Amino acid sequence: MSASDDQPIPAATLVIFRGGRERPEPELLMVVRSRKMSFAGGMAVFPGGRVDPADYMLAQQLARDEDPEELAHRIAAIRETLEETGLAVGLSGAIDGLLAREARADLLKQGALAPVLDRFGWTIDRDAIIPFARWLPLGMAHSRIFDTRFYLADLGTGAVDVEVDATENTQLFWVSAKGALEMAEREEIALIFPTRRNLERLALFDDFSDARAHAQATPVRIITPQVDDSGPAPVLRIPGDAGYPVTTEVLDRAMRGD
Repeated sequence: MSASDDQPIPAATLVIFRGGRERPEPELLMVVRSRKMSFAGGMAVFPGGRVDPADYMLAQQLARDEDPEELAHRIAAIRETLEETGLAVGLSGAIDGLLAREARADLLKQGALAPVLDRFGWTIDRDAIIPFARWLPLGMAHSRIFDTRFYLADLGTGAVDVEVDATENTQLFWVSAKGALEMAEREEIALIFPTRRNLERLALFDDFSDARAHAQATPVRIITPQVDDSGPAPVLRIPGDAGYPVTTEVLDRAMRGD
């Protein structure tokens, strides 16, 4: 379902893995959002965005025995990734770099994934998009609150050269989870609280299969950070049983996105 002005906005994010080029650890695709964006402007995040009405309509048409709401989020993750990066991930059919580039152009023109699937004869590959986490940061100092579901995917057939969508993002880059955290420590990129926590969790895995096994064994729960001011300095805290190795961060740093 969609959100009203005073409700959290449903959103989906896709964490895309590929084999490491400079390190043995797998690399992840990240984007730097335009500073003009009202939410997370200038921050390094994973590809994704809000779930559109057309995503819900397509989910209703395609739903089998799964929850249409869940399927709509997966569709949104696939659509946003194709729009923002040019990668055709989570789709089945005859896909190559040229077709993915054409599909991206068609998607930007049509504004919905369904006609693109029809034109190219593609289908949604449900098994390629793995539920990983769900974050709902209520009470945070944002103009908009997103209820974001995170998914994992492995970069396989259909890969194309990534190309930035200059309307929302200013940079695309591949980096290991550890490498991204190191970049943040050197202040080369800035991270919002959920992205930092997810990178720390993703840094635990040697490859995509390890990440997938962990995700499938860890039930997805809604994570809403809470302010804990019982110590010398207020901290932002998440539950300790949700699969994250780091569960707290000093509130001031978390809000700045250092």
